[in-house]
Amino acid sequence: MIKPTDMENKPFRIGLCMAGAVSAGAYTAGVMDYLIEALEEWEKRRGTANIPSHKVTIPIMGGASAGGMTALLTASTLNNTITPVPIPQPAQLLDEHPENKLYHSWVDLTSPDMLPKMLDASDIQSGKIISLLNSNFIDEIADKMISSDVEGWKPTPVYFEEPVKVFVTLTNLEGFSYYAGFNDGKRKSKYYMSLHNDYACFELYDDVTPREPTPGWMPLNFRTAAFLKTAKDAAMATGAFPIGLKSRILEREPGYVNAISWLSDVFKNTPLNPLIPVRTLHVDGGLINNEPYEKVRDLLDDTFRAEYKEENPTAEEIDPFELNCDYNTFENTVVMIDPFPSEINDPFDFSQDLLKVIPKTLSAMMAQMRSKKIHFRKAMKEEDGSRFIISPSRHITDEKTKEIIELFGEKAIACGALSGFGGFLNKEFRIHDYYLGRYNCEVFLRDYFTITAEALEKNPIFAKGYEGVDAELYSSIATGEKRYQIIPIFNSDRTPGHFPMPVFSSGTSWPMIREKDIERLSKPIKSRIQKLLLNIADLNKMNSFFLWAGAKIVLNKLLADKVMTKIKESLNEWKLIKP
Repeated sequence: MIKPTDMENKPFRIGLCMAGAVSAGAYTAGVMDYLIEALEEWEKRRGTANIPSHKVTIPIMGGASAGGMTALLTASTLNNTITPVPIPQPAQLLDEHPENKLYHSWVDLTSPDMLPKMLDASDIQSGKIISLLNSNFIDEIADKMISSDVEGWKPTPVYFEEPVKVFVTLTNLEGFSYYAGFNDGKRKSKYYMSLHNDYACFELYDDVTPREPTPGWMPLNFRTAAFLKTAKDAAMATGAFPIGLKSRILEREPGYVNAISWLSDVFKNTPLNPLIPVRTLHVDGGLINNEPYEKVRDLLDDTFRAEYKEENPTAEEIDPFELNCDYNTFENTVVMIDPFPSEINDPFDFSQDLLKVIPKTLSAMMAQMRSKKIHFRKAMKEEDGSRFIISPSRHITDEKTKEIIELFGEKAIACGALSGFGGFLNKEFRIHDYYLGRYNCEVFLRDYFTITAEALEKNPIFAKGYEGVDAELYSSIATGEKRYQIIPIFNSDRTPGHFPMPVFSSGTSWPMIREKDIERLSKPIKSRIQKLLLNIADLNKMNSFFLWAGAKIVLNKLLADKVMTKIKESLNEWKLIKP
């Protein structure tokens, strides 16, 4: 373990949190691609003149839904070469790139146009419907991508800190039961409750020698395939979008579940049977915890406390928040990648109409489940260096008025349409978001993931790292004051208006789809709706005939028309339909 006093070797730690994103996982993958490329380039230049010498490491990656899938996907790439994908020329726009697993997994997927696969009705059985959309493509991706090339194995990069902790959030439909004792005068009654937020936690090793695992963390090894199946199942479980995609079953060894620190209060009175494998049914991890940055912070604080206690065994414990929120003293931070950052709610509609109250009720339940228990003092801290965020930002030009429109958050990404499912409509949408993720990460690292001039002198990690270096080479005034890069970026000479994005079939840097390409979805949508209606329950032949007739003549057309209308409305709202 690195001693806190050994500032020459002490790394600055970054805990990565990847939020849920559905098809906008392409954006998160682009961010990760550029982050790894930037760290790799720094390592190549390390030791030469005017190169900062401090170290930055990533000990933790955690996420929910598409973010959790990307965290595990990134873990599977660390011991193989990732070749950056240059911005393609129009003739090569749709080419596949298996040499870059992040791109191949999220942009190429299993087909340029995913909707025909997702509307295929071969997964529907009589009386058994498992999801509105065919989810079999997810199994294909998991089998192909949550693995490593053992023949091309290389050591884990030095900027990832072994063993790398990787976790995903899960929504456990059965939940873990626990009880509290209530006195009723004569006896103590057990009042049972259940907890449904769950986690699959892994520690990543790259050698073949078994190690003593940390309690609660499964020792994942892509080289020996240890816990590989569990990791694949966990990736699919955290991304099982409720109703739309099928739920997933996960099996785990009880010892690892009992020891998950975030669930310790649950298992204190009601531990799992150590002899019976834990079998759980899950939907999307983002349903309960879509941005688990507080768990990443917990892990960073645990590491800090352990190192501080080892170096100062007789000293009183100090508050990691007080140290890590201040740029002059911070030793770690959380970086969250969030394609759908939260925004201020629209003015509340006080209508008591039942059809409006139902969605409000569901929305309130989800918001309450996702709310964070953060101390007010911490939430309101000014100039807090303990957490950063990378989220979508770009501009587009209105085709009619030629006005430049600034876009932020979900409206800046093409995959944001259709509640995040838009990327499955068109590969160009995913390509756009991937390169926007790379570009936003570059801007973030160059201009915003920075320290103050005061911290450059007072923070021992950076004072040592920038010693003898012309710090002006890595400075930025984007925030209004001169600040200095934590991760040095070497391509900072950008011309005004620089925006590294492909030219799409629309002829612009913003992808658009033709309306006739949307119309072709009408027939497969009708076919899937009809099969869903016919198989929603076991029926006798006569009832089946009447339901078939009703579906054929009225229902499937009515529902398909509504679906098509919603698709067009969403694409128009995102300006994704070519005029």
